[in-house]
Amino acid sequence: MIDRRTFIKAGTAAGTMLAVNELLGSSGGRISVDGPIVISTWDFGVAANRAAWAILEKEGHALDAVEAGVRIAEGDLNNHTVGKGGYPDRDGYVTLDACIMDDRGNCGAVAALEHIAHPVSVARKVMEATPHVLLVGEGALQFALESGFEKEDLLTPEAAATWRKWLQQKKYQPVINIENRSFTTEKLPGNQYNHDTIGMLARDAAGRLSGACTTSGLAFKMHGRVGDSPIIGAGLYVDNEIGAATATGVGEEVIRTVGSFLVVELMRQGYSPEDACREAVNRIIRKKPETAKIIQVGFLALNKQGEHGAYALQSGFSYAVCNQNRQDLLVKGKSIF
Repeated sequence: MIDRRTFIKAGTAAGTMLAVNELLGSSGGRISVDGPIVISTWDFGVAANRAAWAILEKEGHALDAVEAGVRIAEGDLNNHTVGKGGYPDRDGYVTLDACIMDDRGNCGAVAALEHIAHPVSVARKVMEATPHVLLVGEGALQFALESGFEKEDLLTPEAAATWRKWLQQKKYQPVINIENRSFTTEKLPGNQYNHDTIGMLARDAAGRLSGACTTSGLAFKMHGRVGDSPIIGAGLYVDNEIGAATATGVGEEVIRTVGSFLVVELMRQGYSPEDACREAVNRIIRKKPETAKIIQVGFLALNKQGEHGAYALQSGFSYAVCNQNRQDLLVKGKSIF
């Protein structure tokens, strides 16, 4: 067991990213955190958190923080699961999905959006400038262009080369935690990737919660396929009275259980963030026990008190944490299998 005071002191002095299994200890994550906090899925969430923290530490709004944070992942050409570096669908089109939600229940989303590098910002524009929540496909692109977003070709040379290799094999089989694998050394790039999303949750100095979720979806998916990431209540949900949650992994299973909404409602009933995420994962297992053994789904949650936690089907899920005491921290989430 790690002594929390020793750990914080060492982590602050080193100023480096740390990974621990037992940071939350037997309390199940029930350690309240004062002041702003931002958490996000996977190891690439560390860099995203830094951008969000730059806003939070200046007492900025959590909504601005989560948008700025996930834009880092969207703009990273080495990230083939989010944004402009994402792998295409079966027909060679890069289609992006995203949503965003604030402390007042306002939300916006886009799905199957082409040619726009930062779908999360389009989602925010949908939230703030239209009476709608979700725009899709050509309509989403038309709205983005009319709103001043720049049109560009999102299919990078590397992604195009990988897609052409896939066309020769056409293997469509999930690979668990593919987001942790080096795509430059992957010998079989044509598998159906368990992609990943970046989901980010934040609480600002005023206690306001917000969240964002963005992805390029499953690599080589059917054209028009949309997962959980842009679906409010599935890939993301925020209730400022209780907390917020986001999901990662195979979106179809998250949609079937309305996963993020479920996690928040369980926290409303008194569950800790970690326990709420674990129960949401167990719901998936109970519905499809055999499927659950071969796919990855994970949930990440933050409650109003700043307590956070995560749980996944399979081992390998991690999330990044940044607050005024612990910066650039990577936590290994617990799992069922």
